[in-house]
Formats: sequence, structure tokens, C-alpha cells
Amino acid sequence: MVKNYDAIVIGAGNGGLVASARLAKEGKKTLLIERHNLPGGFATSFVRGRFEFEASLHELCGVGSITGKSPLQKIFKEVGAADKIEWVALDEAFRVITLDEKNKCDYVMPLGKEKFIAKLEEYDKGSAAVVTKIFDIIESIEKTLDFVSDIEDFKPSMIKEIFSEHTDFLKIANYSVDEVLKSLGASQVTRDIINAYWCYLGQPTDELNVIHYFTMLHAYIIDGAVIPKGRSHQISTALLEAFTENGGEAWFNTAVKKINIENGAVTGVTLEDGTVVNAKAVVCNASPYNAYTKLIDEKVIPEKLKKEVNAKTLGAKGFAVFLGLNRSAEEIGLNNHTYFIYPDNDNRKCYELSKKIETNDVQATVCLNKAIEDCSPEGTSILYMTSIFAGDEWSNVSVKDYYKTKQAFAEKMIDNFEKATGIAIKDYIEEIEIATPMTYARYTDAPAGTIYGYEATKEDGIVKRIVFDMIDKGIPGLYFAGGYTTRHMGYSPSYTTGDMAAKNAILGMEKEVK
Repeated sequence: MVKNYDAIVIGAGNGGLVASARLAKEGKKTLLIERHNLPGGFATSFVRGRFEFEASLHELCGVGSITGKSPLQKIFKEVGAADKIEWVALDEAFRVITLDEKNKCDYVMPLGKEKFIAKLEEYDKGSAAVVTKIFDIIESIEKTLDFVSDIEDFKPSMIKEIFSEHTDFLKIANYSVDEVLKSLGASQVTRDIINAYWCYLGQPTDELNVIHYFTMLHAYIIDGAVIPKGRSHQISTALLEAFTENGGEAWFNTAVKKINIENGAVTGVTLEDGTVVNAKAVVCNASPYNAYTKLIDEKVIPEKLKKEVNAKTLGAKGFAVFLGLNRSAEEIGLNNHTYFIYPDNDNRKCYELSKKIETNDVQATVCLNKAIEDCSPEGTSILYMTSIFAGDEWSNVSVKDYYKTKQAFAEKMIDNFEKATGIAIKDYIEEIEIATPMTYARYTDAPAGTIYGYEATKEDGIVKRIVFDMIDKGIPGLYFAGGYTTRHMGYSPSYTTGDMAAKNAILGMEKEVK
């Protein structure tokens, strides 16, 4: 059986959902194929007992609850999904606590540029001038990325504008976060606080690309963070509804066996049941690694693409503990939404320790009730803890030891939370669920269970990826969406790159017609 479409989107994760919604909105006959029975990928929720847990989202940036600048809301509105999502704005950025008693720190930081700078000044006297300068550069970089994002067809003449109008971006593009902050004169305390978000990208700030990190700081601290009232699954269903309302067709419980390529260009896909679906463009929400090793005949993959993918390093893997507590947040003393708990102020040291199960004490924990009071039954609360593993330690755990190993690590995370905050939670646990890197690998087919795509190093940052994408489009007709692409991993980048992939696919179709 053969079917024909303008475009096929493989995978209904964040990037794939936006890509399919954009393609359908622009009048392209689009087929969305998803092997699972639900949309969303990581953006979903699940129920245990009387609790509905958020699977992965801590808070969403890019919606602009403070500044009103909302690149994501603009995308959602354009594709017809914005009015289907109810947002709840956060007023606090994070609380960061270290377990090291000798160098103990406990900082609570607000959202909003002015509030953040003022609070940091309280913790680190004399820091305001330096932090203001840092935020000025962060805002300058955001303007450059807006300019680059609006480029639909790169022309050499644009290079002159980049060099004359976007000097901050060019000066720091290939440096790490630490290199830039130190050059600006930021003290250790200021760096410790500004760098608190490092675990959201899974890399230490001495190698993390500064453009990527500063972009995230802008989206969180300056623009503001939100939570969807109906968990991240509300975003997924809203995008799927917008897609189908615009004439798109979605096939769930359906797996792609092969991306078909003839004469060097994509012609469509073959499904596991043998059905051939032809299309002018294919947007792949799976990682390039999975696409090149599982879905495309190796003989037709250009050697340069193989080298490009093989040269990349997979980012950190995820471990999560989901807790349903039979007491309210107020009764227990949970007063913050986001807790970053680290063994030490030195995030390089924390990163190295996170390579081993027995030494890893990194966690980011969220109490959802501090954002959405009624997210759980009255008199209860939800707490979910996430840790990262920089190495591939979990692949060395035997089947026999798997259960007790994950139980032991979950217990350590709970103990560390109680130790860091002084808040007792163990006696109030009614429901508990644990996800390891193996869980993420099985559920989303993420290589090795990574939740961060490829590492965002200073050598492989946004700039390098944008330039590479402009110069070499890869296999004609094949476009990638999601966290393995230009903007790296994360909810907001995945939505953004999904939209970019769809627009590039549309542009490619138009060029083909001409």
C-alpha cells in the first residue's frame, strides 16, 4: 500500500508536534507518525494512586510571564494551540543549597531582572554593577539570536550585518560560561548563584557554551517561567488538536522502519507493516544518531554526516523520583517551588561526582503545589526529584541488581533533600515511582537514556550548529527537530527547532517547485 503526503513528521515529541502543527497550518498535507499511543514524548504525565505526576517539566521558559516577550506563545498562537493552554506564572527562580557543611550555602532567588540583581546584591555586596553588565550582554545576545532565527534563506551579505551589529555575540560565542563570567569580574559567590541552573543542561560551566546558558538565563530570569495548569501533557494535546484541526493526520501505535532515500534525496518512509508513505519532506523528531543507525541505509548517508554525528558526545542521563505525599506543602514546610541541591559549590566537582552512582548527590527537586495549589488532592502534595548522570554508569548495573540499585539511589536522594532543607518527607510518602536512564531509553528511545541530547560545549555550541546548518543542509528533504539540533535540548528549544524545521521544509518545497 502506498500513500502520498507533502510532509511526514516522525515522532510526536515536543519538536515533532510543533513541526507538524506548523506544516498543517501552512496548508501542507502532513502525516504525523508516532509509535507510542500518546503524544508528547517527555512532555506527558502519568497517574499513580490518587496523584497525577508531571513526567519531566520543572518549569517552562520562553512564554514571557514577566516581559511579555514570548517566542513560544507566538508559535503556539500561529499554529492554533495558544488558547488551549492555561499558564500559571512562577514568582521564584530557585533555592540552591549545598550539602557541604564547611562551605554551606542556601540562596533563594526571585524571577525578574531587577529583583534578581537586587537579591544577589544582598548575598554578595558590590555585585550589582557586574551582574547588570552580565544581563546587558544576555539581552544583547538574545537580539542576535532573534535576528538569526528570522533568517529563512542565508545570504553572504548578511555576514556584514552580523559583524557590525552583533559584536557581543561574536566576542563570546566560543567561550565557556566561566570564562566569560570571570572576564567580567564576577565573584565566586555571584558565579555560584548565576550558575545554579547548570544541571538543567547537564554540563559544568567551565565547558558549557556561554551562548546557550545565557539564552536560558534570559528565558527564565528576564522573561519569566511558567507551568501549564494541566501539566506538560496539556501542551502536547493542544498542539495535537491544533494539528488535526488544520487538516493534519496522526497515526499512533505506528512505527517507521525506514526513511527512504533515492538519488541522494528523501522520498518518504516505509512503516513496519510494509506500508510506503511518499512525501516531499520528512521531519525527524528522533535523534540523528537513531536516524542514521536505525532508519537510513548506511550506504546512502554522506560520510561528512556520519563524522558529524560520531564527533558529538551524548549529554547527561536522567534519574527521577516521583513522590505523592499525604500532607500538604504547608504542613510539611515546603515553601519553595524549585530546589537545586548540590554536594558542593564547585559544579565541575559535582559533575565529576555524578559519573558514579555511589558519589552522585546532584538533584533538582520541584514541589508542584507551590505553582499549582490544587495539582493534588486536598491535604496532599507532589514532589519530584531529578538527578543527572554524566557517565554511562547505569549500563553497568546487572539485571539482578537493577531494582535494589535504583531503590537505594532514590532513598539517597530523599535523605539528601531532608538533610539539605531540614524538611521531613519520608514518613509522608504515599506513592513513589522511580525512573532511571533505562526507563527513558525504553520510553523515548533516547540513546543511553540521555535527557539532554548532545553536550552543549563551547566547541559545539549554538553558533557552530547554526553555521553548519546554514552551510550544509545534510540530506535533501530530511530535517531534524528537537533537542539534538541547533538550540540543544530542553522544552523551549525543542518547540523552537520544531518550528524552524517545518519552516525549512516548507522553504525547501517551494524551491523545488520553482
